[in-house]
Amino acid sequence: MAIIALAAVITMALAPAGRSATTPISGLGQQDALLVVDPDGIVVVAHNPDKAMIPASTLKVLTSLAALHYLGANYRFPTEFTRVGQNDLGIRGYGDPLLISEVVAAIAHELATTLPAEMDDILIDERYFQGPLSIPGVSASTNPYDAPIGALCVNFNTVFFTHVQGRPRSAEDQTPLLPMILPRIRQSGLAKGRIVLSPERNEVPLYAGRLFRHFLEREGVSIHGKVTVAPQALSGTPLVYRHLSPYTLPQTIQRLLEFSNNFMANQLLLAMGAKQFGPPATLEKGVRALSLYARHVIGIEKCVLVEGSGISRHNRMTVREMDKILARFSPHADLMTRQGRERYKTGTLRGVRTRVGYIDLKPGERYRFALFRNRTGKSTVPVMRQIYRHLANSRN
Repeated sequence: MAIIALAAVITMALAPAGRSATTPISGLGQQDALLVVDPDGIVVVAHNPDKAMIPASTLKVLTSLAALHYLGANYRFPTEFTRVGQNDLGIRGYGDPLLISEVVAAIAHELATTLPAEMDDILIDERYFQGPLSIPGVSASTNPYDAPIGALCVNFNTVFFTHVQGRPRSAEDQTPLLPMILPRIRQSGLAKGRIVLSPERNEVPLYAGRLFRHFLEREGVSIHGKVTVAPQALSGTPLVYRHLSPYTLPQTIQRLLEFSNNFMANQLLLAMGAKQFGPPATLEKGVRALSLYARHVIGIEKCVLVEGSGISRHNRMTVREMDKILARFSPHADLMTRQGRERYKTGTLRGVRTRVGYIDLKPGERYRFALFRNRTGKSTVPVMRQIYRHLANSRN
């Protein structure tokens, strides 16, 4: 039995690309692709390995790698606070994807020790990202995965709400329900859910500024004026405080992969583009940086990249290209979600299910796998079960 299993593995490794006749995985069709590679880099299962397909959110593995390359593992996103004019506070964003309420509250606590007890306006400088920004695949829906990106964003540009005794309330104890969101809640007609901030009418930076205002006033700093978007860049204004994210880049990536957050992925994409080609950050610079990394560092030439999260159906990649990405990402595999012996990243779009990652059969014996299914109604689960059975049999 062991000899037969080993012979099957050798036959599959030598099979021409795209053939699946000798592959012991049933149910795979022309719109499926699969590659499994053993610890020595030998292909043990292959089906359409060189067919370009939609990777969906597994593209985030490449974006994460490129961010580590351009920004560095020790990178922490900054946010700067400056004194403008006589008594205004300027806030300059650099794309931090993890400016959540708890972090904003901590920043306000630090600022309160530096700022005067009374201030006038809060001016938002979001020019590190060049707007308006449109990400391919992102629509104007109310789904959190369609949240817009920007230089100064809080809480992933969403507001979680509920109703208590018929009145709207925040569904998160750490986050106040700001008055500017009430019309959006009424418009939604929902009893509870998430409001996705709009990129129109400066809603994203204004919400961020007003959340900072709330927490500053809670710390005893009175803001007598308005929150507004600065008419020009605040560069050159005296720095009051420079905040660095409490999360290192690997910690940010771990959260990005765990929650498959499209907003976070494209924040990283624009940040790496600005680092490589200079501000302001643009989608074009980010995609160019990602493509150059894929080509010159990973060594994949033909993939098509239009954004960094995988939400666009115009992204294209082969499972053989994904395997090269996984080989490079292996030292960072612990940043992926773990289930049993597997560390993995999934992807989901309409008619698309993907799953990539690593299977550690035992310490030091790591297999890489990449599975793309680009047809409606097909799950990755039955294929993964067969892969596990095949690997177990091949060792007997």
